[in-house]
Amino acid sequence: MIPQRIKPGIVLAVAGLLASAAVGAAWWPHAYRAGAVIAAQEDPARLSDLQIAVLLKSDSALVARQIEEALAAGDPDLAESFVALAREHRVALDAALVQRVSDAVAAEKAPTAVAMRFATGLVTGQADDVASLSGTVAGDLFVFGDIRDAVREGKHLVMGEETDRLVLGLATAGLAVTAATYVSAGGAAPVRAGLTLVKDARKVGRLGEGLAAWAGRSAREVVDAPLLQQAVASGSVLRPGETATAIRAAFRAEKAGALIRLGKDVGRITEKAGTRGALDSLKLAEGPKDVARAARLAEAKGGQTRAILKLLGRGALLLTAGAFNLALWLFGALMSLFGFVASLKATTERATQAWIDRGKRRRLRRMQAAAARPELVAPVACG
Repeated sequence: MIPQRIKPGIVLAVAGLLASAAVGAAWWPHAYRAGAVIAAQEDPARLSDLQIAVLLKSDSALVARQIEEALAAGDPDLAESFVALAREHRVALDAALVQRVSDAVAAEKAPTAVAMRFATGLVTGQADDVASLSGTVAGDLFVFGDIRDAVREGKHLVMGEETDRLVLGLATAGLAVTAATYVSAGGAAPVRAGLTLVKDARKVGRLGEGLAAWAGRSAREVVDAPLLQQAVASGSVLRPGETATAIRAAFRAEKAGALIRLGKDVGRITEKAGTRGALDSLKLAEGPKDVARAARLAEAKGGQTRAILKLLGRGALLLTAGAFNLALWLFGALMSLFGFVASLKATTERATQAWIDRGKRRRLRRMQAAAARPELVAPVACG
């Protein structure tokens, strides 16, 4: 039973205060994480760190399983990326597992294997690692690869057949960038490598649909179709100098800014995260902004990039569907804070009012007592 001197209003206010504090304490960790994630939405490296930390906290064996899967799939580069991620987040790994990764990476980097992949990239124009990309870029720097692709797709265009305008535009842009690479003594080489990798990703179906659609529109704008038709009508890989000059004449440099920036960003990813890291990024990207974010992630995380992309997907680059849930956590925390402040205000006001009322009652009782005994105040009055 509540004592009569404690008003029910104060009890209710205190109860509301305690309830708001309890709810706020329960919501605070989630709200704090939500706020941190939302604040980091423009920083891919910080955003990925926050999300990876949550995953590893809930599943300590996650990295070890991913390494085993990567080794089983014959991808030691990805396994090595997970080892780097574990080291960064201080996740303990079995020494034997780490040694298996080191052995697999060493075998992949053996001179014979590297030479074979280089030759494959040079001949086929398809790359999935550093060695094969080096061969592909070498073919493009000697204009063989770009001429081959431009002549093939250009003849499809002339004949009215189905044409991959993205490969055509990238090959045409690549010829122009190759010339700039020679003039700048290699200064444009990262862009050259980036364009080659985008072209290769398109050929093997590892270009995200959104990015492919955007790049296709951009590539269409950089090619002067009538000039290109004239160039490929008489062009041949057997006359690379003449053919390259004729195809470059069909290149609209003033329209190629966005495509060149894409090649530059892909080159940055390749430099920091490797060819496969760049291919993984191109597969996830829905547009050039995603590629630019992936480049920032690769520059910050280096060898961890592939592991991060494998675990988080596009969530490593930007906030996805979880943004609404994060906002709900923040809203709930704000509401509990509002309830706490309101309850505190009510408690303070009611307690203060109760104290004032109590003082008034005391003074009233004293006055009533004095009125009932006039002899106590008579001497004072006579004096």
